[in-house]
Formats: sequence, C-alpha cells, structure tokens
Amino acid sequence: MIKSLITCDCLGTQQIDAEALSRTTGLDVRRPCSALCTTELPRAAEALTQGDTIFCCTQEARVFEALAEDLDLPAPPTLDLRDRVGWSADPASKVAKMSALVAEAMLPAAPEKTIDVISEGLCLIVGPADAALAAAEQLKDHLGVTVLLPPGSDIPDTRAFDVITGRLRRAKGALGHFEVVIDALRMIEPGGRGGFTLTEPRDGGASQCDILLDLRGDTPLFPAHEKREGYLRADPGHAPAVSAAILAASHLTGTFEKTMHVRMEPLLCAHSRAEQTGCTRCLDLCPTGAITPDGEHVSVDPLICAGCGACSAVCPSGAISYDAPPVDLTMRRVQTLAKAFLDAGGSAPRLLVHDDHGAEMIRLAARHHTGLPADVIPLELPKVGVFGHAEIVAALAAGFASVALLPGPKADMEAIGPQVSLAGAIGGATRVTVIDTPDPEVLSDTLYRAEAPAPLDTAHVRPMGTRRQITRQAARALNPVAETLPLPEGAPYGAVLVDQDACTLCLSCVSLCPSGALGDNPDRPELRFQEDACLQCGLCANVCPEEAISLQPQLDLTPAALTQRVLKEEEPFACIECGKLFGVKSTVEKITEKLQSHSMFAGDRLRMVQMCDDCRINAQYHSDENPFASKPRPRPRTTEDYLSKRRDH
Repeated sequence: MIKSLITCDCLGTQQIDAEALSRTTGLDVRRPCSALCTTELPRAAEALTQGDTIFCCTQEARVFEALAEDLDLPAPPTLDLRDRVGWSADPASKVAKMSALVAEAMLPAAPEKTIDVISEGLCLIVGPADAALAAAEQLKDHLGVTVLLPPGSDIPDTRAFDVITGRLRRAKGALGHFEVVIDALRMIEPGGRGGFTLTEPRDGGASQCDILLDLRGDTPLFPAHEKREGYLRADPGHAPAVSAAILAASHLTGTFEKTMHVRMEPLLCAHSRAEQTGCTRCLDLCPTGAITPDGEHVSVDPLICAGCGACSAVCPSGAISYDAPPVDLTMRRVQTLAKAFLDAGGSAPRLLVHDDHGAEMIRLAARHHTGLPADVIPLELPKVGVFGHAEIVAALAAGFASVALLPGPKADMEAIGPQVSLAGAIGGATRVTVIDTPDPEVLSDTLYRAEAPAPLDTAHVRPMGTRRQITRQAARALNPVAETLPLPEGAPYGAVLVDQDACTLCLSCVSLCPSGALGDNPDRPELRFQEDACLQCGLCANVCPEEAISLQPQLDLTPAALTQRVLKEEEPFACIECGKLFGVKSTVEKITEKLQSHSMFAGDRLRMVQMCDDCRINAQYHSDENPFASKPRPRPRTTEDYLSKRRDH
C-alpha cells in the first residue's frame, strides 16, 4: 500500500505542487487542503481511517492526535513543510527541498533507550535559615523535607520537617540518587522540655536524598549545574527564582524515564594502559562530570549525563558513541536528505544543523520574516554538539555544498569549535560555518546573504562503517588529488614520528598501543606502524623511556595508510654460543662496551650479555659461581642404617 501525504496550504499562505511532489517522492500526495485542522477536519478523519498517512502539519499535531484518539486509532506521524519550506520568501522552486524532507521523514526511527529513575521525594534543602525554612514550610506537605542550616543557627520549634546543622562538604549523584557528606553534623534530640537540643557535632556524616534544593547563593555544587537533574539552585535574595525552584521540586516525585544518551564499548577505549594515561578527550570536555576514569577505560554515569554529545564527537576510537539517535541513523538522515534533494532536480544544497531552540527560530523566521532559502535544508538533532567532524565531512561528500551549525544558548562552543576546525581542514574551511545568533531574523538574513556555494566537483559518496572509516572515505572523495591533509593539533588522525638516534627498539610502545597501530616483527628488530589505525592518544609518547616518539596530526589519504610500514629497524645480534639471532646489535654492543670495566662483569660474565636466553642460562648453570646451585642432597637412609644405629645402642 502506498503511503499518503496529506498537505495543507494553510489558508493559501503557501504553494504546494502536489503533482510534482508525488512524482519525486513516489507517494500518494492528495490535493492540498486549506484548513485541515478546522473546517476540513473530516478529510483528516478519512485519511486516518485509511492508514499509512503522514500529515504535513506539526503545529496542530495535538488536534490530529485527539482526532485519532476519538477514532480509536494510533496517532499519525506529522511533518513540518510549512515553516521549513512553504513560508520561505525564496522564489526558487521548493519541490526538491520538500522531497528531501519527506524522504527523511520516511526513515524508521530508532527506539529510544531509557532507564527508570525513582524519586520518593526525599528533599534536602541547604541555605540560610530564613530562606531554607520558608521553602521547607511550602514543601513539607509534598515532600519528605530535611533542612541543613549553617552551624550555630537557631532551631525552629517544629517537627513538621527535619532540621539539622552542619557544613556540606561534598555532594554527588543526580535525581533519585544524591549522596551528601556533612561535617560538624548535629541532629535534633526531640525529648525534654524547652527548646530542642542537638547532638554533639561529628564530621563525615553521610546521607542520601532524591532532590537537592540549594539556596546558599554560593558556588554551585556541580559543574554545569543547570543540566543536573534533581539539583535546583536559586539565589535566596531573588524571590521569583526561589519560588520557581520550590515549584519544580514539588513535582519531582515518582518514576521518571531517563534517556540513555550514549553507548559505551570499554574494550575500544584508549584512556590508559599499564597506569599510563593516554586519551582524555571526553574527560576534558564533559560539562557535567558524568565521565570518569575507570581503570584502562572510562565509564559514563547515565544519571548524570545530559546528552550534549561532545564525547561522541571527539572519541577517536568509537568507544563512546551517541545513541539517541544512534550515529548511523544520523548519517543515514544526512545522506537521504542530500540524495533526495539532488534526485528531485535540486543543485548545491546547504545543510543547517540545529536543535529544538533552532527549530523555534526557524518557525519564527518563517512566520514573521523571510524564512529559509529554498536550498537550505534543516536537520534537527537533540544537541548540535553530536554533529562532529565525521558527520560534517560525510554531509559534504554526500552532496551538500556547505554545512552550517546553529548552536542553541546551552550549546558547548568549546566542544563545537574544534570539530568545525577539523572538518574545515578536511572538507574546506569555507564550506563549514557556525551561525551563532539568537535572533531569527539575523539567521534568515545571514543565510540569504551568503554566497551560493558552487557544487562540489567530486563524485558523491555515501560511505558506511565507523566514524573513522566514514571520515577517511569522505575525505578521499572531497580531496581526490591530495595525498596528505595537515590537521589541527589534537586531531584523532595522524602519524607517529620516531627519533632514529634515540629509539632503542625496546618496544614498550608496541605493548601499550590500544589500537594495534604500532607493531613489531617477531623475526627482526623492527617497529612497524599503520597510520589508519592510529588514534593519536599519546600513550606511545608517554611511555617511551627515551622520549623518542612524537605525534604529527594529519590524514594520509593514500593506500599506504592502510598498510604497515617500518619506522625503525636494526640488525639483530647473533648469540656468540649458538648463533641464534636475538636483540638489537647496536644495543648489545653498547651495553657490552659500558660494562666491560665493571667489576661484576669480570671474566666470562661479560660474555653472557652476548648470549641468547637459553645459552645464558646454560652458562650460568655450569659456571663456578652458579646462582642456581644448592647444597648436595642428603643420602637416602636405608634399612642398614636403622639396624646399624640399633646395634650401636
């Protein structure tokens, strides 16, 4: 059954070529409605009963959901063509852009992975007495409240909620799982006449709570505190902020679904080996502190993770990848948009990547200004930060002439900036931009003023695989004649350089390389390197005892990057006893020269340095000062020995 597309010209304010759209999408595009959500609602009901229908109106999605519920039918999928295409002031044909957005909407959505977070309403309020006690009075009927007052504070004459005094030393966790440590902790002893007395102070008191209301007006307890669920902070001197925090706290009880934003593959992580630190890219960028070292890899606390996606964009090995939506779905969306636009007759499309804040800016620009140009295709993601260098160059290789990122007010520009620079070094700096504005009209004007980019003079490719594989294939398509691309410092692609004079071929780097980029030759003293596998994690440089290794960020586009090449080789040494090849000749000769005047290596002992393992052990065993020698074994006792001893007595 062919899926139907129900369109609406919204009271004649946009033009929809149903026949052309049906031809380019292969769908059954009905004659456009004019007031689908009001007077023509019966047409919507008829379409719902027929099934397999997409409604091209997201503004009134709730109307169609309510209609479907009345008809005991599932809610229909909706698609926004009006704000993103139809209300554009661009006189150019919009069929190609509509076709691209329809094709993207047809992709199956990935199921969202979630975990349940249970909050029983245990709330800890921290702050000065006046603000904290007032907040407790408002929350005591909704939550289980404990108030932490500074030491020496007056204790209220009430048991409607718990009151303690002390200093909050530290706090960790998130909604439903906060853990706090309090010093100078004193609790109420409720017995006796008169005012309440307190227990003796003690340090290190530990407790748990579900909600943490911080009214101290001091430094936040957590990095990126606004992204920490269950942590509510307000200046005690700002009444509206305190009221908003109290209202929010009162609603934080029950079971909540927490999205699992990232997927972790610990075996791929290049964080450390043998207690030597290597890659720390995700640790350096995580704004909430959700990522922590965990032995040789890192771990992600899903309760703290806010889903900014920076870790996925910078991870060189794919150990951390964004999963809401998955990276491969984002790649498919990009490729589908490009292919559908070009197949429908469009040329040189521009991609605009935005989040929900950007979607609202586009809506406002369309309703009150000139909207988006006909060649600008919007791609909405949960966070702009998840669209890293791999996704950008993949978009360029798929057919987009340029890519612009529209970060929202909470976007982490510290993470986005390096990814844009890296993508520009691979795909062309003029083709990758950031539009950093909160003004819808400025956004629209910027896109209209920008010079129309020339179509890329390369064959379009739509590679599959890991982000590293996609980046390499896209880079080769975008730079068909280049052999090596220089990259910015810190790029996850590059070469290992070895100081030939300093390297002793100890091969410590080989044993710790997490990706297998560095290898040895079991038959000869050689250090081999495969650039395609190198993560530029720095472990080899950190562990090298001679400081002979350095890193060079670059992207080798030749087939040589996929093969092993020799970085350092030397002639092996032949055992002076059996002739077996072992070790490095120059190293053995250097050691022999340095030890020849040493008293502990006098006589034949120095020759042992020039022997293989087997011959060395054999020589030691037969030497006069055999370190393996022991006292002679005692003679076994016989019956004659026992009889002789008896006769002697």
